Amino acid sequence: MAAQPLSSSRRLALLGLLGLCFGLARAEPAAVPALQTVARVDVQRYLGTWYEIAKYPNWFQRKCASDTQANYRLVGPGRLEVLNRCRQADGQLTEALGQARQIGAADSPKLQVRFAPQWLSFLPVVWGDYWIIDLEDDYQLVAVSEPKRAYLWILSRTPQVQPQRYQALLARIKAQGFDLAPLELTPQR
Repeated sequence: MAAQPLSSSRRLALLGLLGLCFGLARAEPAAVPALQTVARVDVQRYLGTWYEIAKYPNWFQRKCASDTQANYRLVGPGRLEVLNRCRQADGQLTEALGQARQIGAADSPKLQVRFAPQWLSFLPVVWGDYWIIDLEDDYQLVAVSEPKRAYLWILSRTPQVQPQRYQALLARIKAQGFDLAPLELTPQR
């Protein structure tokens, strides 16, 4: 049996359907605006101990069960020493010593952090972006991420945060395009 030619209305419908399918196949996800940082950071006020309140889970903190904190110490202009510490499930404390460098001006909220050995510091791949995206005026609560939003940390000067301050911070970072579902709280004693 010979195939019958398509009527003009069926051809238009078929072309429309193909066009729709082609358009959907090429559709890109809604663009998320570029990540915004705070305007400036007073590094002297940022120094000291910060307690991890919550984070996106990540591979390099997989053994951390509780009591995660970071201590920042100035070692030179635009350069910081970073000591990260946490308690593993077996109760042992573990530490990682790293370096941070400010990118740009002396009050830049954009830093890069490295935990690889010093002799590898010439490799760009060992440096990770550390952008301060939210910082309360009193330097008591901060959110840190990187341009692709793959990592997120919420840090506080105290092991516990007032719920209303925490919820207000979550609202601000959600407005920046962060999914709050993967955020996990960090137990602090």
